[in-house]
Amino acid sequence: MSLAAARLDTTFAALADPTRRAIIARLAQGPASVGELAQPFAMSQPAISRHLKVLETAGLISGGKDAQRRPRRLEAQPLAEATAFLEAFRAFWETRFTELDQVLEDLKAQTKEGDAP
Repeated sequence: MSLAAARLDTTFAALADPTRRAIIARLAQGPASVGELAQPFAMSQPAISRHLKVLETAGLISGGKDAQRRPRRLEAQPLAEATAFLEAFRAFWETRFTELDQVLEDLKAQTKEGDAP
């Protein structure tokens, strides 16, 4: 397995959990401490810390030090790589849907021609 494929696997595995996706969404608004990230969830701080560790291991977030706080911030590179991977599939399906639209238009035209007296 290539390094790029392994990184994608780690990224998608980290994003598979709804709590981790919510943490990512919160960090998209700006850096936050563990306490701030834990606030909306009915789980212990150690449970939140485990989620943060998964996100850090995937490279999706990083920690910093700001006086007594240790804010976490979003890292864009792994998300950009996942987006690039998915973009190829979006382009594939857009092409397919365009082709399907053309087939349907052709069928409509044939049906109208068959209805004319």
